[in-house]
Amino acid sequence: MKLWNDGHLGLAITRLGGEYLLAMLALGALAVHTGNNLLYLVFSLMVGLFLVSGWVSRAAIRGLRMVQITEGNLFVRMGGGVRVQFRDRFPGRVRCLQICLICEGGRVEPGYYAGGRALAEGVVVLQAHPERRGWWRVSALELRTSYPFGFLEKSLRLPIDQALMVLPHPRSGPSHAEWKGEAPRTSSRSGAASPDGARPFRIGDPPARIHWKRTAQRGEPWVREFEEEVTVGVQLRLDLQAWRPGIAFEHELERLSGAILHAHLKRREVFLEIFGREGRRAFQGRTSSWRALALAQAEGS
Repeated sequence: MKLWNDGHLGLAITRLGGEYLLAMLALGALAVHTGNNLLYLVFSLMVGLFLVSGWVSRAAIRGLRMVQITEGNLFVRMGGGVRVQFRDRFPGRVRCLQICLICEGGRVEPGYYAGGRALAEGVVVLQAHPERRGWWRVSALELRTSYPFGFLEKSLRLPIDQALMVLPHPRSGPSHAEWKGEAPRTSSRSGAASPDGARPFRIGDPPARIHWKRTAQRGEPWVREFEEEVTVGVQLRLDLQAWRPGIAFEHELERLSGAILHAHLKRREVFLEIFGREGRRAFQGRTSSWRALALAQAEGS
């Protein structure tokens, strides 16, 4: 039950606090009716305990300031971690705070900040579950405490105007050999595809690679060097004008997102090309490619 809420600081009595308050009032009424000094003493101790609970829980909120909120890789339907960093003016004070992030279009599981450490900064990681890709608006951060006895719950709401980036769900799809939006990106290295030059003979080189003309000129064995193309990354392409807004376009973004995750697990570089009305845009790396897919909008009619 809420006792007051002025928009920033709220006070509510818990179920345990309500039961404690009823017992305290009943004991006070019994003390007045009987005139027993022992009952008066117990009633006074219970009142003092109730007031101390409220004072200590209010002190647990003071001196704590939010520094920043940073997201990791937030995916639709998979969620991810959101890091809330605090600065503590009174390091070492026991806090026992419940951290709640208020967002639109999704939910964030509450976290816990214990305090009690001699550190000026603390970090709480909250598990977020957004509902759609793109920018996700964060409206407020709420600190709640019922420490130390759980009779009263105080809450402090900090208004925030920040947006977090939500990435498309990484859906597993067909291999790039069957997928027109993905192709291997190649690079040359020493191998056995085309002659590149010659070098002195080394132990272990096959005799078939001996460069006889160079060997005759130098008077010592020389071998041919060759090149071959090897896969060093994944090339992804997305034509926005070929897709209409809808489920099919979202599935295509999810397949591309899954290809980026697969390339990351294989430790390969990702190259993304997006074609649209603004022309060609190129992105390199998983982070920039994911963010580009998160903001992509179909342009087909």
